[in-house]
Amino acid sequence: MIHDNAAISEPIAVGRLTIQYLIDGAETGGVGVFELTVPPGALVPPPHSHTHNEECVYVLEGTLRYAVDGVARDLTRGQWMHSPRGSVHQFSNPHGDTARALIVLTPDIGAQYFRDVGAIVNTSEPPDRAKLMAVMSKYGLVPATPR
Repeated sequence: MIHDNAAISEPIAVGRLTIQYLIDGAETGGVGVFELTVPPGALVPPPHSHTHNEECVYVLEGTLRYAVDGVARDLTRGQWMHSPRGSVHQFSNPHGDTARALIVLTPDIGAQYFRDVGAIVNTSEPPDRAKLMAVMSKYGLVPATPR
């Protein structure tokens, strides 16, 4: 089956992060693919794991710091890392240029997760931590316990 760009969703802003879904697999329980744009110094999600999903990050441009189970790497164009289901992972961009990566989730949590988080984060008030944790939990994301 061939798909065209008509299915691509509108970009979703979560703080300074941008998520552009290319394939929203939440409807079918299948694979999801989105482009993640991370400006330098942008606030990012806390370290977390996925109860039901595994994730692969592939860097398209810039440098993205990505960590899986305590192993951190600065990934550049063409480099990737895999987060197995249940592994604690996180990303950041402490570098000078914007990073852009392709994220593959299977099964997908879907674009609605990011819309729900954006509704909490994109306000003039500090984000409500309890609401964020509730949204994360609803989609099977588990914040890591601080060490």
